[in-house]
Amino acid sequence: MAMATGITGSSVIADHSIEITGKDAAALGDVAAHFTPGTAVNVTYLGNEPLSARVEACRVAREHGFRPVPHLSARRIVNEAELRQFLSALSEVNANDEMFVVGGDPSEPYGPYDDGLALIRTGLLQEYGVRRVGITGYPEGHPNIDDSALWDALEHKIEAATQQSMQVSVTTQFGFDAEAVIQWIELVRRRGITVPIRVGVPGPASVRRLLGFASRFGVKSSAGIVSKYGISLTRLIGSTGPDRFIDTLAGRLTAAHGQVLVHFYTFGDLAATAAWVLARKERIS
Repeated sequence: MAMATGITGSSVIADHSIEITGKDAAALGDVAAHFTPGTAVNVTYLGNEPLSARVEACRVAREHGFRPVPHLSARRIVNEAELRQFLSALSEVNANDEMFVVGGDPSEPYGPYDDGLALIRTGLLQEYGVRRVGITGYPEGHPNIDDSALWDALEHKIEAATQQSMQVSVTTQFGFDAEAVIQWIELVRRRGITVPIRVGVPGPASVRRLLGFASRFGVKSSAGIVSKYGISLTRLIGSTGPDRFIDTLAGRLTAAHGQVLVHFYTFGDLAATAAWVLARKERIS
């Protein structure tokens, strides 16, 4: 099976993407110079932010030279009219080329869309000009979904989007174990899935903050796992960055892993991630 060349060595953070919330939009202008023009900025779909905040964040991202990638949270959308309203508003700010589709965290859907696959199958993304769609991957599993269902969902979403002539990429949940991510990528490729994969990486943050987000999103964070990342559960003060994780990833990727990129979760501290990215680029240039 032919594969695209993987990102290895010092270029592992090339063409990375970042993730923000609507409230982070005001900081984009301050950090724009730290990133390559056209860097993808994923704008999350939080339950406590209105549609207008998400659309404004996408507009600001485009204004500062980024490529906005708005999220659609299936279980938070109450009906087709709301979905159309959001898609139409995104079109007006030129943020409709690429979307990231997730199921979302409500245990029960607010409307007719139970998961990301249901959104893709509506055909509305294609109708509103979406040409590229991102979906989620879980290298270390999901606390509420068994592995067989995760694989089925991944394959069905890729198939449904491809049938509508949309390009697909997979962005993973963040984690602390680069080796587990590599093993998952190898399983993906053995299943014949060749789409680009973006590996979710936590941006620099306090140890307590990182572990808090891990707990919130069901990310495995046992003592053995987080020690691989450089965290000690007996010493929770201070901050940590993704250097060890990135270095392990860079050392293990080969062409056989296909196209592998990096996606930074900024956890509300966009400036820290921007500074880390800039410093990393300068160190390897």
